[in-house]
Amino acid sequence: MRSSTGSPRGTHKTWALSTETLALWVSVYFVVVCNQSFWASALADRSPSDPGTWRFGVAVFVLLVMVHFLLLCLVVTRRTAKPVLILLLVCTAFATYFMGKYSVFLDPTMLRNLVNTDVGEARDLLAWDMLTHLAWQAGIPAALVWVTLVRDRPWRTAIPWRLGAFIAAMLVGIGAVMSVSKDLSSLMRSNKSMRYLITPANYVYSLARVATADAVQATKPLVPVGTDAVAGPAWAGRSKPLLFVLVVGETARAMNWGLNGYARQTTPELAALDVVNFSDVGSCGTNTETSLPCMFSRIGRRDYDEDRIRGEESLLHVVNRAGFDVQWRDNQSGCKGVCDGLPSRKMVDTPDPALCSGRECMDEILLKGLADEVADGKGNHLIVLHQMGSHGPAYHRRAPDKFKRYTPTCDTAELRKCSTEAVVNSYDNSIAYTDHVLADAIRFLQSQSERYDTALLYASDHGESLGENNLFLHGLPYAIAPIQQTQVPMVMWLSPSFTESRQIDLACLRTRAAQRATHDNLFHTMLGLLDVQTSVYEPALDLVKGCRAQAK
Repeated sequence: MRSSTGSPRGTHKTWALSTETLALWVSVYFVVVCNQSFWASALADRSPSDPGTWRFGVAVFVLLVMVHFLLLCLVVTRRTAKPVLILLLVCTAFATYFMGKYSVFLDPTMLRNLVNTDVGEARDLLAWDMLTHLAWQAGIPAALVWVTLVRDRPWRTAIPWRLGAFIAAMLVGIGAVMSVSKDLSSLMRSNKSMRYLITPANYVYSLARVATADAVQATKPLVPVGTDAVAGPAWAGRSKPLLFVLVVGETARAMNWGLNGYARQTTPELAALDVVNFSDVGSCGTNTETSLPCMFSRIGRRDYDEDRIRGEESLLHVVNRAGFDVQWRDNQSGCKGVCDGLPSRKMVDTPDPALCSGRECMDEILLKGLADEVADGKGNHLIVLHQMGSHGPAYHRRAPDKFKRYTPTCDTAELRKCSTEAVVNSYDNSIAYTDHVLADAIRFLQSQSERYDTALLYASDHGESLGENNLFLHGLPYAIAPIQQTQVPMVMWLSPSFTESRQIDLACLRTRAAQRATHDNLFHTMLGLLDVQTSVYEPALDLVKGCRAQAK
């Protein structure tokens, strides 16, 4: 005999639900338990004592439940309901953990960033408190789903029942929208990014967008850019080739940069060198996956179009076409397509025991062996160094012990366990180490001055939040990102022979460096510095153009 629930007598108790009912209950769970970030934002300016707040809250609750229910009805059947729902519960628990801990929005850009995170970066984001979160937000509901018996229906009644449930959910959802349409439309217009707080719809949608875009891009070759690029005629009269180092920083924010007037001198070595510091620079994005392709693109933030940026050749391809030897050296998570088809080297693949531990190396590794590669003194070289920089949350791993001059430090990736002072100290130590790496790069270039004209340009890809307004790390949608995530340091060093051969007025350049600049200037400034002539070069965006003798 079987019990009324369909289980044999004497076995554990269970209960039976239809696929639609189970999907509805899971949808309710998602909206009630897994959307705390959304509710906090949606109800932030509303008073609990106002009846309108409750009317709005109930209507939005019903709408979100119906939206998730409709989506689940599209993908689950009796046989797939348990595995699909359990997978969603686990993924949603991970999503809410990171959303709550780091105040991130799971938009397509952030999902692309997460998908392309390497093992080292992922390790830094893991913490013991995640286990507790996963246990109650994924383990308990997943167990309940697992023990639930999903009732079967003959297909003749299953299809009409599913269609009826779908239509009913649509009507209820439409009714909820209509009841608060004015408030809801106003809220979503004023805070468009809020939709990326609705979980799990946010990461499912964003992941689908990323997968679709990547699949389309994989079938298309990069669109050529600057096919007419050639070395300028002045190259014929120059006595030495050029060795130019372009350093892409990671997570360095402008306000903790000593050269920008920060209370701490976090850049003492650069301050002792004859560098030009650009003190007001805006980034292309708030994460590496956005900023890196953008800053090497002719399109930039001003006409931002992710598909076009990722679908076109970068600055490096244009420079290579003009006859330069181009090389990418990486101590991070790759060039994000910027160096596709060009020589690249992941430094962790040839580790130095003095600089590397496991699959992570200190940024000094980027200069290892570089002297041997340019020892012949022939040809023009553009070498890109992609730093680990100040990548969080494990700031304490971003500087050797001898550079940890600010104490106490936060020696964990769980930043909320540390005081603000300790977090900032660890971060500032990483900036001080970046200062040393850049100074070492300049000293290396100085050692090559007999054979090459030499120059260096450094720019960070994006900034970082260190607890301001309870925000940590980076990656907020650009439209609402705080200045801490969008203002970055940029420094230029030009050897005397480089300055002379290109007739650059350093006093003029220092004046220009005090004015506003953005990553949009990088593409054209590099073409100008390297004297590469091409129709895609825009003189108005070249930061050095007005300070060259021929421009006056």
